Amino acid sequence: MNVNRKLNKIILAGLAALALSVHSAAVYAQSPPNVLVILADDLGSLDLNCYGSADLATPNLDRLAGMGVRFTQFYAAAPVCSPSRAALLTGKSNLGAGLPGNVPIPENDPGMKGGLPSSEVTIAEMLRDKGYYTALIGKWHLGHASGKLPNAQGFDYFFGHQRGCIDNYSHFFFWSGPNKHDLYQNDREVYRPGAYFPDLMVDEIGTIIDREQERPFFIYWAANVPHYPYQGTPKWLEYYKDLESPRREYAAFVSTLDERIGEVMRKLEQKGLLKNTVIIFQSDHGHSFEERAFWGGGNAGPYRGGKFSMFEGGIRVPAIISYPGKIPAGKVSNIVASGMDWFPTIAAITGAAYNSKGIEGINLLPLIAEDAADATPRELHWQTGSYDDATSSWAVRKGDWKLLGNPHDPDPDWKKEETGEDFKGKDRLFLVHLPSDIAEQENRAGDNPEKVRELLKLHEGWLNKVKR
Repeated sequence: MNVNRKLNKIILAGLAALALSVHSAAVYAQSPPNVLVILADDLGSLDLNCYGSADLATPNLDRLAGMGVRFTQFYAAAPVCSPSRAALLTGKSNLGAGLPGNVPIPENDPGMKGGLPSSEVTIAEMLRDKGYYTALIGKWHLGHASGKLPNAQGFDYFFGHQRGCIDNYSHFFFWSGPNKHDLYQNDREVYRPGAYFPDLMVDEIGTIIDREQERPFFIYWAANVPHYPYQGTPKWLEYYKDLESPRREYAAFVSTLDERIGEVMRKLEQKGLLKNTVIIFQSDHGHSFEERAFWGGGNAGPYRGGKFSMFEGGIRVPAIISYPGKIPAGKVSNIVASGMDWFPTIAAITGAAYNSKGIEGINLLPLIAEDAADATPRELHWQTGSYDDATSSWAVRKGDWKLLGNPHDPDPDWKKEETGEDFKGKDRLFLVHLPSDIAEQENRAGDNPEKVRELLKLHEGWLNKVKR
């Protein structure tokens, strides 16, 4: 491509993005859209049929992808639950939002100091100021003190569980003691013994859709699926009876979620609201290799790692945005994007105002409109555990290169004896060239010291900005 042609493409892309922005501002100011954000839990990088998993039935999410934009290089902001959720809701990295790691249960956190700081502004707070009715249905996992619960963080209504996971029938915390019931309506504990939690979530969302006609609504559907315990319905367990365990149990739970997303989409259609509803879907991070997950079940395809890991399998996730008639339908986007980006993107769509200080996410609308090949290489950062990068896992990606610090591979089939990697010594800094090594098997740090220094400097500069 010659310089003039490339310049013309950039100008045209810029004009298209500007036109989209101006048109959007005019339309949205007159008729603010509803917003539904669906966050799956522990869903693998490729675990939708539209992402290439041939053994899965996910017709409703495949339909959603056909209605909007499906991302191929979308990243969770963290490879673990609480930090990823904090980033999505605030538009900041988890360290920028003040939440290094998973929120501990109250019994292990005297004074309940853990959680998303109450000073952080969430999407719910931003949209409530815009006149939206705001609701959280599903999993919170961002704090237990009164000032850190959903109703104190911008949500008019909350129905779900406060902790990281529950049994879907008894609604008890699914962990090793204490055997604690965990189902709440706002701040009141409620009991629905025997009722299937995915169905309860759909019922709650349906009630909101039926009720909220005067105001636009923002629903953050933080579904606890397919997080363990794997409890897909008998219909889907029978459907997948020929798959080996744990893929069978995992797949049944994924299709259970897909089926319920379809129910909510049909509800929106029946009410004539689907065309004026922004639907966003992503997973909070990669699939789990934990014992409670039968050591696996999910599919990361060619990507290495999973939950808890900053290899691609832990942070590259399925993601879709749909807004009929306002953004392209059936488009596959290769732009590098992050869960942090939904905050400013939703703000741009709805015309909501926010303080941009500390916001690390970007508005994705112009990037969706332009040619991704001409986009400026994106710089993204991850770190979990603490603000100490000497002991915590971290990563930075810019363009085609990614540097991992203190990496971790949770896959029980990974054998360090075979690869010679122990992620200490020379492998403590692990450099990857993604186009030539998407499986992240080769540490290129020794051959590219200048690239290591460049990315390390970016990481250190970012860490100094967000450190508290």
